Amino acid sequence: MLIGVDYHPSFQQIAFFEEETGECGEQELNHSDGQAEKFYRDLKERGICVRVGMEATGYSRWFERLAELDFEIWMGDPAEIKAKRVKKQKNDRNDARLLLRLMRENNFPQVWVPSPENRDLWHRHRLVQMRTRIMNQLQALAMNEGYRWKKKLFSEQGRAQLEKLTLAPWASRRRQELLELLDRMNPTIEELTGAVEREAKKRPEAMWLMTHPGVGALTALAYVLIIGTPTRFERGKQIGTYVGMIPSEDSSARRQRLGHISKQGNSLLRFLLVEAAQAAARIHPDWRRRYMHLAMRRHKSIAKVAMGRRLAVRLYWMWRNGCEYSPSLEFGSYAGQLGTGHGVK
Repeated sequence: MLIGVDYHPSFQQIAFFEEETGECGEQELNHSDGQAEKFYRDLKERGICVRVGMEATGYSRWFERLAELDFEIWMGDPAEIKAKRVKKQKNDRNDARLLLRLMRENNFPQVWVPSPENRDLWHRHRLVQMRTRIMNQLQALAMNEGYRWKKKLFSEQGRAQLEKLTLAPWASRRRQELLELLDRMNPTIEELTGAVEREAKKRPEAMWLMTHPGVGALTALAYVLIIGTPTRFERGKQIGTYVGMIPSEDSSARRQRLGHISKQGNSLLRFLLVEAAQAAARIHPDWRRRYMHLAMRRHKSIAKVAMGRRLAVRLYWMWRNGCEYSPSLEFGSYAGQLGTGHGVK
């Protein structure tokens, strides 16, 4: 049975076709009352092989777990599916019919789906973002009193000085509650960081990537989980496209128009790559020289993204060739050709 699913958080509209009997139909299944799960479990009890096609979307974790019923779930590229829509009449039923038709025609634009493990990395990332906002508010409190301590504010001495400041009643309460939140979040983030480091040590490919300057356990683990396998890409340049770090383009009539980066990729990995590239530029002379050269020619923000893209390509070749970082290695599209070793001329 082929099933095209137009998925929504609270319900799904399906269009199905059973190849043996030729039976087809449409149905709306609710999620909250268990109607959708009961429908698919009934198919399993009847011994029907099921292939489900749906657009890649969020809030579908529980639905993807139905693969435990030995169902085959295909995730489709929303942009390509939208391009295959001919009629300008978009509704749930038409969307489900379109997905079913693409599956029957063997024209379904299936995309690779990373393992659920990479989604758990978001929890630590979000907590770090929350902690940063708390720390920024504490900095604002100190600056309003005429003190600009920057990082020193969060040392033992800086915190003692912050607590001694004479503030208005509500500002004093705000300071106390922000410090309490900070004290509660720090142990949790440290615990999650330890879990990330332990998981990274279990993966040889992550350990290879961590030998590169600026790349820590979180960046290496996220890269391995989100990219999946380097054999999915033929060239290193495709990595930049996959993570959305290439400029968008709207060129015509021999006139090239480049815009901001496409951002058509995993935002967490993109953030970590740029962050790791900045760390590499701080501690490695060659990376710093390249970053400063780009920053003087263009702009700091453009230079940061360019170095992040360069790092993504470099990590790809390290992983593909199974080697650790070495300043003497050069990585390029010639890697793996005859007469080369580890991509070195």
